Amino acid sequence: MRTDTALILGILVGMAATLRLFALLDLLQRGGLVSGPELARRLEVEPRMLRRDLVRLQEIGIPIESERGRHGGYRLRPGYRLPPLMLSDDEAAAVTLALRSARELGFATAAPAIETASAKIRRVLPASLRMRVQALEEALGFSGRVAADGGAQGGVLLELAEGIRRQRRVALRYASRGREPRERTVDAYGLAVIGGRWYLAALDHENGQTRIFRVDRVLGAKLALEPAPVPPGFDAVAFVSRSLARVPWRWEVELVADARMEEVRRDIPATLGEIEERPDGVLVRLRAEDLPGAARLLAAMPWPFVVLKPVELRTALREHAEVLLRISNR
Repeated sequence: MRTDTALILGILVGMAATLRLFALLDLLQRGGLVSGPELARRLEVEPRMLRRDLVRLQEIGIPIESERGRHGGYRLRPGYRLPPLMLSDDEAAAVTLALRSARELGFATAAPAIETASAKIRRVLPASLRMRVQALEEALGFSGRVAADGGAQGGVLLELAEGIRRQRRVALRYASRGREPRERTVDAYGLAVIGGRWYLAALDHENGQTRIFRVDRVLGAKLALEPAPVPPGFDAVAFVSRSLARVPWRWEVELVADARMEEVRRDIPATLGEIEERPDGVLVRLRAEDLPGAARLLAAMPWPFVVLKPVELRTALREHAEVLLRISNR
């Protein structure tokens, strides 16, 4: 099992217990005396697990009263109400991203709990923070694995998502690679996680072009008053993927794959290259920093191909094939 998947599974195990406590509190806050069997039935847990959860709530100071007997049960002390769930921007972003990441990783059995947990958490957040968390959920797109260390600040993510939701311009303090931080003004169109890294797709008012920004390089973000409408149907994941594939590298590789379009699309991620269907096959355009690396990548492809350029790639492929042949003859 991949390390990141195992990590998320571990998070989900702990999350399941937390979600049960939220659900139990939600039932008790509705008022009245509720029997143990009825609570267990509604929560779909064994009576022993219900008793453990009740003890946990009491241990953290929730005043749960019990009555014994045939008509007994559990209730919150009369007059007690939980205060709003007070989370910082970073904490709210972390909870939102943890739930969304679990859903995007395809843990189907956790899906109903994830949806109900998101709804319950939003319900107990202060109104202003609830709207910002909802904006982050709506603005976020995933592609590939979810990184545990993307480096994006929770407050920055919430502010960017708010700009996207409200279609307002955003002022950034942005640190480009090798440069001092500068102020930038953008129209934020979408957020995406590609290859474990956070990106913002936005119109940059410095040059009038739509481009991508590394969110971990955004040191601060603040909503402006000017409107910034998102183009209809804008797909942040697709735009970021295309932009990354077009980043200039030392070598530009072109080849024609003897395979179906869907096969090539499965093996060549959008961040790595562009593909185009032709009568004689599928045209693949790649960028590479070194040709031996490109040769190793292409040697793993399950379909045959013809190299169009550069001609030096053919030499790199032959050299890699010779290495593999020597290894196989040992």
